[in-house]
Amino acid sequence: MGRSIHMTIPMGRSIGTRGQLACLSLPAVVFTSAMIAFPFAYTVWFSLHEYSFGAKPRFNFGMNYVELAGDGEFWNGLRITLLLYLLSLALQLVLGTWVALLLHNARKLSGIVRTLMISPFVLPPVVVGMMWLVLLDPSIGAVNYLLQAAGLPRSDWLASPVWVIPTVALIDTWQWTPFVALIVLGGLQSLPPSVYEAAQIDGASRSKTFWRITLPLLMPTLVTAAILRSVDLLRFFDIIYITTQGGPGNASNTLNIYGFRKGFEFFEFGYASALMITLSAIVLGAVLLLVQARKRVAW
Repeated sequence: MGRSIHMTIPMGRSIGTRGQLACLSLPAVVFTSAMIAFPFAYTVWFSLHEYSFGAKPRFNFGMNYVELAGDGEFWNGLRITLLLYLLSLALQLVLGTWVALLLHNARKLSGIVRTLMISPFVLPPVVVGMMWLVLLDPSIGAVNYLLQAAGLPRSDWLASPVWVIPTVALIDTWQWTPFVALIVLGGLQSLPPSVYEAAQIDGASRSKTFWRITLPLLMPTLVTAAILRSVDLLRFFDIIYITTQGGPGNASNTLNIYGFRKGFEFFEFGYASALMITLSAIVLGAVLLLVQARKRVAW
């Protein structure tokens, strides 16, 4: 009897402590939810109205979305957004995995070398954009100078409609490959050693070990990295705005850039809001698909 009373006292204290923690965290939860929900709801409200600068909002029954479906610039922006997303994501996953394997196997590398290898993603996007804008300058840029010194033709890079998307994808890949590498490195360090010991006993080569053991076991980690990068890549803005502002012409005019120009250059706030809601739906759809893919490859 005494034991049962002794057992119930800590339980009561535990429940009371949890209740106090819930009460203490409630203001923060409410504030954070309001900070997310209010701007989103306000944008949805704007997207259902015809609203330009200096005029009163007029409800138009969602005609902004109908107009969006017939807007050639929207479809061009969607094509560029998806092309940049797929190219950048593929490069970052492949190179990030390679860098992670290098860091994982080369344990003798000093801390300074490792820090230098993973440092680009901590730089502000403005710094990255301005740095590469100078390096890729057709006249004085170091990249064209090195190409010319090697006997290769010079390129306009960011000023070329053909090369601008691959160039922007390479800039983003340079910055964010270390971030992917850190995620993959964590996945590599969590893999069970017993599997590799069994493969070594069976005489499996390094290539077979990678393709048949390491890569399948890393798939949940790679999909997680893809989810994190997808959120940023589908709403790509900062580096493009700094380097090209959507040019040359509309060659790098992603949905985010197009929405920004509609809202803050042409002051069509209702139409720009519809663009942003559509882009948010695309990002959410891509993330949900990747989450389902992660469940399938989980082990």
